[in-house]
Amino acid sequence: MTYRKYPDQAAVDRHIAEKEPLLIAVSFDGETVLVSHIDDSVEHHILLSHFGLPPQDIDKYFRIAVDEESAEWTFVCPPDYKGITDRKRRITEFYNDGITAISRVLSDIGYFSDIRIPRRYRRHFDVIGDDSSYLPY
Repeated sequence: MTYRKYPDQAAVDRHIAEKEPLLIAVSFDGETVLVSHIDDSVEHHILLSHFGLPPQDIDKYFRIAVDEESAEWTFVCPPDYKGITDRKRRITEFYNDGITAISRVLSDIGYFSDIRIPRRYRRHFDVIGDDSSYLPY
């Protein structure tokens, strides 16, 4: 994994050491991780633009906002994820891949936070027949 930090490595490393809130985007292939303090980017599409990446490429990343307590995952599975046409299988694969990638990043930066999917993003779980009752709020 290659970590790219905005505005620079020293500033982000200070924020990480102080366990301040961060915005993180992890590419679907797991190779690139974009990180900034939440106040420096505010939204994930702005985070991408800080690195000269097109903001419309936001759907190529697992997106989280993290602090010491939780990592809130913007759970939006693109309709073309990995070319999987079956919606249930696609969402399941997206979930499994995201949990793996996000967990690795959180471990790497020392944030042992619960991964949470906010209620507004849980509509995807209706497709796989899961009431999401086991997911934390």
